[in-house]
Amino acid sequence: MWPIIKHYKQDYLARIALPLGGIGTGTVSLGGRGDLRHWEIMNRPAKGFMPAANHGGATLYPFFALHARQGEQDAVTRALEGPIELADYEGGFGSNAMNHGLPRFRSCSFDAAYPFAQVHFSDADVPLQVRLEAFNPLIPGDADRSSIPVAVLRYVLTNPSATAVTATVCGNVPNFIGIDGSHSEATWNGQRLTVGAKGNQNTFRTGDGVQGIFMQAGELDAAAEAWGTMALTTMAEQGVSYRTRWTSDGWNGSLLDFWDDFSADGMLDERDGAADAPMASLAVQVEVPAGESRAVTFLLTWHFPNRMTWTPKPADTECACAGGCTPDNRIGNYYTTQYADAWDVAERVTAQLPALEADTLQFVQAFAAADLPPVVQDAALSNISTLRSQTCFRTPDGYLYGWEGCCDGAGCCLGSCTHVWNYEQALAFLFGELSVSMREVEFAHATDEDGVMSFRVFLPLDRANEQGKAAADGQMGCLMKLYRDWQLSGNDAMLRALWPKAKKALALCWVPGGWDADRDGVMEGCQHNTMDVEYYGPNPQMESWYLGALRAMEEMANYLGEPDFAATCRDLFTRGSAWTDAHLFNGDYYEHEIRPPQGPVPDAFRVGMGATALSEPELQLGAGCLVDQLVGQYMAHICGLGYLLQPDHVRATLLSIMRHNFKDGLHGHFNNMRSFALGDESALLMASYPRGRRPLRPFPYYTEAMTGFEYTAAVGMLYEGQSENGLRVIDAVRARYDGCKRNPFDEAECGHHYARAMASWGAVLALTGFRYSAVDGVMRFTAQAGQAFWSTGYAWGTCTQTATADGMRVELTVLYGALSLSSIVLDDDSVVAINRELVAGDAVSALAVRP
Repeated sequence: MWPIIKHYKQDYLARIALPLGGIGTGTVSLGGRGDLRHWEIMNRPAKGFMPAANHGGATLYPFFALHARQGEQDAVTRALEGPIELADYEGGFGSNAMNHGLPRFRSCSFDAAYPFAQVHFSDADVPLQVRLEAFNPLIPGDADRSSIPVAVLRYVLTNPSATAVTATVCGNVPNFIGIDGSHSEATWNGQRLTVGAKGNQNTFRTGDGVQGIFMQAGELDAAAEAWGTMALTTMAEQGVSYRTRWTSDGWNGSLLDFWDDFSADGMLDERDGAADAPMASLAVQVEVPAGESRAVTFLLTWHFPNRMTWTPKPADTECACAGGCTPDNRIGNYYTTQYADAWDVAERVTAQLPALEADTLQFVQAFAAADLPPVVQDAALSNISTLRSQTCFRTPDGYLYGWEGCCDGAGCCLGSCTHVWNYEQALAFLFGELSVSMREVEFAHATDEDGVMSFRVFLPLDRANEQGKAAADGQMGCLMKLYRDWQLSGNDAMLRALWPKAKKALALCWVPGGWDADRDGVMEGCQHNTMDVEYYGPNPQMESWYLGALRAMEEMANYLGEPDFAATCRDLFTRGSAWTDAHLFNGDYYEHEIRPPQGPVPDAFRVGMGATALSEPELQLGAGCLVDQLVGQYMAHICGLGYLLQPDHVRATLLSIMRHNFKDGLHGHFNNMRSFALGDESALLMASYPRGRRPLRPFPYYTEAMTGFEYTAAVGMLYEGQSENGLRVIDAVRARYDGCKRNPFDEAECGHHYARAMASWGAVLALTGFRYSAVDGVMRFTAQAGQAFWSTGYAWGTCTQTATADGMRVELTVLYGALSLSSIVLDDDSVVAINRELVAGDAVSALAVRP
């Protein structure tokens, strides 16, 4: 049985849309009532997009259906979906719901433990109980097997009666290749053309262990962004019938014809009909004996190779690709280099499916069995889905890139934005290879010889540092992430290759007009940051990143045999930390001391989104209590770099953030910006001004609440033992994303599936105390009885601690991957000596002793 972390009742299904697909492949989402929605598989977001076939004037959307006959009783035919939401009942021409006229099940519920989803259908008139099991492979440490363009849909039919039931499950998907849900026109060699499905072809095929409908484009040019292939297939060997197209009967007669044909005996007959986006139907009939279950599995696969750059050059030359772009604007997709087409995906997934499912299940089961609060498990797992959304993509060289999030029809805020991606932790601890690829892009490509790291990467990669603007928090955070990823991987070659640019990135702080031009360990200069403005003067948010970066660079310099540089970093850290505690801590929290610039600001530091009057800069934090003023400390704890500021000040500040910024209901809260929480909902606000002195125009987002920042503060609280507060914040976030009001697999900020929300994985690290260094082979945990889940980004497993009369017995099991382990150290200073190379299946058990 699949594990369940979160159960959603029927009243909480309306907004659920669980993305199904691979890392960098795009997705189609499983709706809460079992429908497929948000078809985002053609290289760009397409929120709300439902592809349609048009046969004889009828608009036909994707759906699955069940036909069931028991003995001599009348057959029952139903769409395999739960009831339509009440909000879709009204419309000028009747209901606005997709496929509104199809009879459907009376009730359903939704169970999730991402990437596994189960939809339970029930109806007294249907002689079967039906469960839809949907997933895609997600195997930490194995990016390629987690980057497959597939949605696995398995319908499990259970017969509770004493009489056998003949049943058929039928999938219906239009061939909409050429329509990506975002635009309808493009330029081709200087001429306007209509991008869309024109003359698309469906073909029934049988292959190696699979059969079904292969979908190809018709007249669409092979260079178009939405050109590619799709397939709807099944692993069933018998009972298969199909249609490659429906009739063209008017007045919705094509739907009537299909329903009559399918309802008659559950088998499909081929039809003739004209349609540019023909509907493909694939049916599988099975006998379900009394008291038994049978499963029917479908694979939906796709292959769209023509991803375009997010930084297109002007269309001032003859176009060589659709979309008004120039020849070098096509960057492609990694996943399409691994498969020939969508049929190739289906055949290869079919052969591997048992292993793919088993490895994914082992991961989720191990994580679900860990002694973690369910809300932490829910937040951590559900936000991994962002990696599968159109927020992320991989280019043919294997590098991973990310938008900040997704607008409805396009990516939002390009460039793997450093100051946003600093917060997330899921990638490094689950897919270390991909995290390292982002470090390589940042330092080897996006950082110029002066140390300016373009915080938005341009593509193709030879344009990576073309933006030429540095973000203070982004650049310092990347130095900490370099340390983190080196520790997790033990990849000395990577560190040595990137080290020269890392030193230049830090040294940028010290140039004339730079962030710390006087080299006193305190950032005073023009500091562009994740609030999309520039701060002027010392402030806790940027300073904590700077202090963390100095500590990380000190550690790496010592390892690489550069004691003088390490000493410089230590000196700046020591002085900067002491100054910050002495001058910015107000006894309650850390404030921002606004200082107008004393000289010209170098172009690389000022993006132009902030203050215009630099003599009295507006859009500043000032005396505010900021939600993530200790963000650098959050990262330092995760990296094992120790305290950046006085521990008692850190703890007091987190208590103040909770006391001043947490709102248990927002009825009286004024917000002049975006609303991610409303009414009775609880939230941790971005900033408050409990001591007054609010700037006339503070930084723009101060009245908002955004989940990535909330998680960052919550994780900080968990690290400091303030568990009740930390869990209350996380619970407030997930209560807002409850399936009824918002999609629990789409935490938004500047767009859908916002990258910062993957900071939620940090709660797992904080509660278990997990850290691992492949450099010295030491793994660390909090000393506490129970079972923990651990993952290094390359290997993962469980660690069980059992209290005995002689102390804590520790048993560590490797479930996947391999690692070198010298010892396990608990936070009570007890140690388990290991000194072994461990691989999947290995387990070690010993008593932890104090040295």
